[in-house]
Amino acid sequence: MQKTLELSLDASTGKMPVRKQSLAKRVRDVLIAFGGEAHRTLVIEQVARALGHDVRQIPEELEAALIVSFEDYWRDERKRAAFGFHLPFGEGSHRWSVRAEPVYLH
Repeated sequence: MQKTLELSLDASTGKMPVRKQSLAKRVRDVLIAFGGEAHRTLVIEQVARALGHDVRQIPEELEAALIVSFEDYWRDERKRAAFGFHLPFGEGSHRWSVRAEPVYLH
């Protein structure tokens, strides 16, 4: 049975589900740790490692959920402002970046 993208789909390991917002926060933290910019493959590997996965066998569902999470937050103006997500080379680029200080909308 397929679960929604709001959950990390590796429930068989007994790990707590990971919500989309939590994934976006993890992506942001990794980007900041890399100086604000990195290729999405590297970001996905680091998040997967932090969640306890073997980076040689990252579940496709987790990879897809991370990409969707970034894209959803990047496309939504309010979420983009809050998280600071940015595509420095434009749409379709696999280079992700984040502004160090998010701009919170009131």
